[in-house]
Amino acid sequence: MSVHSLDLLTHETAGALPVRLVGTGQTLAGPEAAWARAHDFTGKAGQLLILPGEDGAVAGALFGVGDSLDPASARGLSARLPQGLWRLEGLDAAQAGQAALAFALGAYRFDRYKKRPAPVARLSVPESVDAAAHLRIAAACALAREMVDTPAADMGPLQIETIAREIAERAGATLTVTAGDALLEENYPAVHAVGRAATSERAPRVLEIGWNLDRAEWPLVALVGKGVVFDTGGLDLKGAAGMRNMKKDMGGSAHALALARLVMQAGLKLRLVVLVAAVENAVSADAFRPGDILSSRKGLTIEVGNTDAEGRLILADVLARAGEHSPDLTLDFATLTGAARIALGPDLPPLYTDDEALARDLLAAASAVGDPLWRMPLWPGYRASLDTEIADVKNDSSAWAQAGSITAALFLQKFAPTTGAWAHMDIFAWNPRARPGWPEGGEAQALRACFEMLSRRYGG
Repeated sequence: MSVHSLDLLTHETAGALPVRLVGTGQTLAGPEAAWARAHDFTGKAGQLLILPGEDGAVAGALFGVGDSLDPASARGLSARLPQGLWRLEGLDAAQAGQAALAFALGAYRFDRYKKRPAPVARLSVPESVDAAAHLRIAAACALAREMVDTPAADMGPLQIETIAREIAERAGATLTVTAGDALLEENYPAVHAVGRAATSERAPRVLEIGWNLDRAEWPLVALVGKGVVFDTGGLDLKGAAGMRNMKKDMGGSAHALALARLVMQAGLKLRLVVLVAAVENAVSADAFRPGDILSSRKGLTIEVGNTDAEGRLILADVLARAGEHSPDLTLDFATLTGAARIALGPDLPPLYTDDEALARDLLAAASAVGDPLWRMPLWPGYRASLDTEIADVKNDSSAWAQAGSITAALFLQKFAPTTGAWAHMDIFAWNPRARPGWPEGGEAQALRACFEMLSRRYGG
């Protein structure tokens, strides 16, 4: 995937071809109007019409945005425009910045296994647009998407560790890795139990990045990610359809690492701890079983009702570790439940928090940057569905509660830090259908919203 190194956004203007955003029913004049009528171009959202010059070469383009001028529509442009340098017409400074980021986000291609990668268009932006900042955000989203898109054979626990190490080294941060049987020695028993069935080359591990930890006067933010590199379901084996895309079950770790990189690149005034549990939920003679009682870092025992509810088990240990740092704010990301998709579909991730200020700030940031979240309740009436007679808690809620995303969040709440605020995002990290700017496959969700919230709080 080449978007990291491409100069997608530039202040160059020489030779840039114009793209005009056109709304439904907007009046065109002269030859453009006649050309549009001949090709039934009405300004409908997503319509693209290439304009020819007198010599037959491409002279520009019209792009339909529907009923309202939304700069975010530019996300579909980079996937459809011919290769070359383009410029958007008719936008003010704020709109130009929004369009530039949308264009860069839409340029993502996962072409690692393609013999001939597709060419990508470039966009000329005004000097007032901070192209470098927008490219950092787009590159962070691309990193998360690329990690999700990469097959599990090439994105195991070790590969996630390698990415975390590169991020930490470039930022001057520390990285601590606890892997294999050392997880038992260092008190990560649930992570070990879930990941122990994998081969030794794919041994489970906990990754911990620390940044600015010597700045005691600054608030501490913890980012936590679920990194199940492939989820067979364990002994409660998934069916073929349910297993097909389980390479994406490490999406939470991809989001936590990508957001951490953005925070460190931006130099936000905070201390940062990043915790990722990277495991493969494999099947072997050593796999953990339904009915097993697991220990956890927090000291609570967990009855395993279903080995396919493994993500919350590994998060229990790393959330407890996050709490040992006494963070002012904790954000966790996890592709945790299918129930979240039943409730809200693939495009709208649930947000869980009992902190009103954090909920308000996250939702405001999500709206501002067009990275949607929907707050769901940590409904206390369902806590009893996690009760069991032979352990402190069970990992599969009783059927009467039904609300699987809510009960999973309530499970995590038992292990989340009690200092400061905590929010959990049950992301899908996937586009199930292809459309211009949103290819089928990995997607970054809530990442830009969280970065916007952190920037507003700690940008200085």
